[in-house]
Amino acid sequence: MLKLNRSVEATTFSNFNMHILQPKHTKLTEKEAEEFLKKYNIARAQLPKIFFSDSALPQGCVVGDLIKVERKDSETDGIVTYYRVVI
Repeated sequence: MLKLNRSVEATTFSNFNMHILQPKHTKLTEKEAEEFLKKYNIARAQLPKIFFSDSALPQGCVVGDLIKVERKDSETDGIVTYYRVVI
């Protein structure tokens, strides 16, 4: 039976955001977040959620932060942007 050291597991699984297929996740500054919310006249609670424990989040994220997710659109070969709030 193979036993894995927990520190090795944590190191192995915490690097998913470096995978080529992982969409780019960027933490917005507080100023950028306020401008975004004001522009669309929405509250943080109205945005889709992303869990604090999600391995794709950039370092230093806390509950309430806004995250910009950029994915490549296969139909148009352009970039599609989504926003999430950390819970």
